[in-house]
Amino acid sequence: MTAITRLNYFAFSASLRLWVKMLAMIYDKLAKFYDAAFAPFERRFLSKWRAETLALLPRNASILELGAGTGANFQFYPKCKRAVSSEISSKMIEIAKKKVNSNLLVQADAQSLPFGENEFDAAFATLVFCSIPDPELAFAELNRVIKPGGRLILLEHVRPPNPVGYFFDVFSVLTVRLIEDHFNRDTAKLAVKSGLKLIEVRPKARGAVNLIVCEVIKPANENWA
Repeated sequence: MTAITRLNYFAFSASLRLWVKMLAMIYDKLAKFYDAAFAPFERRFLSKWRAETLALLPRNASILELGAGTGANFQFYPKCKRAVSSEISSKMIEIAKKKVNSNLLVQADAQSLPFGENEFDAAFATLVFCSIPDPELAFAELNRVIKPGGRLILLEHVRPPNPVGYFFDVFSVLTVRLIEDHFNRDTAKLAVKSGLKLIEVRPKARGAVNLIVCEVIKPANENWA
């Protein structure tokens, strides 16, 4: 590694750490309003989509949730051998603690997960990848901690493939500045670019939301634990 490359790496790492710290602060401030703000959407369609998403997880397995927030998904967890719910915001975790069943809450950054290789049979996230500073880094971490052949299930708002997509582009400029929320990401494409196998995409709300099913594929010559 050259001196310039090292400097670029350290600059990127410092910038990423700053963004992560800012993201945690943003969601700490939003935590106490989060459930009330989402309640109308939960009643109309979001709870149904959450249930559909988690129904795709394997039973009696070791599962990981990325970005558990205030625990809206806990009621839909399948019967698990082990369930770990990770979240970056300490204030969100305080609220989520009241909804815990047998799952373990862990404060963690999706881009640097405190878990070993091949530790989980499957992982999932709902409305999370829109706000991760470096989604490809998060996908790399998930690829590392999920066993070969394991599933990654995502429910994400994305840029719809129609004229409404242009509105999402404009709106995203505002949401990124306010709450680091990227409304116009193509999460399925980012997953494939990160080495995951795309199994299925179920469009919701005319393509503004996608339920994405991926599989972890690892090279046969890798010496995974």
